[in-house]
Amino acid sequence: MCSHGFPGLRRVPENIAMGPGGEFDLIRRMLARWGDLAAAVGSDTGPVPIPPGERVVVSTDSSVEGVHFQRAWLTPHEVGRRATMAALSDLAAAAVTPRAVVLALALPEDQRDTVEALADGVGSAVRDVGLGARIVGGDLTRASQLVVGVTVIGSAPAPLGRTGARPGDSVYLTGVLGGPAMALEAWRTGEVPGRWARERFAAPRARVAEALWLAERGAVAMIDISDGLSSELHHLAAASGCEVRVDLSRVPRPEGLGWRSAVASGEEYELVVVTRGEVDANAFARAFGVPLTRLGAVRAAPAGVVVALEDGVRVDLPAGHDHFST
Repeated sequence: MCSHGFPGLRRVPENIAMGPGGEFDLIRRMLARWGDLAAAVGSDTGPVPIPPGERVVVSTDSSVEGVHFQRAWLTPHEVGRRATMAALSDLAAAAVTPRAVVLALALPEDQRDTVEALADGVGSAVRDVGLGARIVGGDLTRASQLVVGVTVIGSAPAPLGRTGARPGDSVYLTGVLGGPAMALEAWRTGEVPGRWARERFAAPRARVAEALWLAERGAVAMIDISDGLSSELHHLAAASGCEVRVDLSRVPRPEGLGWRSAVASGEEYELVVVTRGEVDANAFARAFGVPLTRLGAVRAAPAGVVVALEDGVRVDLPAGHDHFST
């Protein structure tokens, strides 16, 4: 068996035999779905080989029933895939190559029969992002509500962060915003979301390949949009200690949706990207099938601040999502 993206290893570490028990039966059921996508599962630890000269980057994310989703909204496959993509999106925001995934699953008794579908969703996300990542372990426990916790490990020679923006830089946005907000509004009012809006909520895609492409072309800072564009712009400005000035009327969004709703929409997992020079947006769109839109620029400021414009006129920026806000 070849290394499948584990540099420095001749073989992928095989999964480890486990003893009897209901918990281990569930793990075996998941391993049967993952096949060679899982490596060295069966111990309390898992190896994560990293190429020489690269830095390790780790992130974790939880998807909690009743907080991030309702069972009526998503299939078990979508729950597993969505949770994994959310975690992988954090690696995308650092322009990092995924190496390993660790799954912590809290499973209600009445959801035991969904374990294969959940596993398929996790595996689908890892396969679609590609680049050799493997599922290397995790934890399984019984709980009163479904929780999918995903930890991702990646590496890069020089991971990007939120602190690299400087005066004169350009600010870009990947993709089209607003779908998750539209889907949530439909569910909350007892309606059925449109196909595009539902897919944007249920099946986000971590922009890993896009981030690596952008990093090769001058990106110096990134952040993904999990809590809404408005919140992430504030985080970026604060971390870099600069003014981020953007014209939000330029934000791509569905026809009929105002920019205020689009920039407040969370669960997007698109990227805000800062570059030293301008990027060929047409080449990006040809490569990935999604738009790359220049929203504005970075200016000098005594402290991090966001200046929002609408067709050149200054406007108030709507609040984003905060789990602990009142």
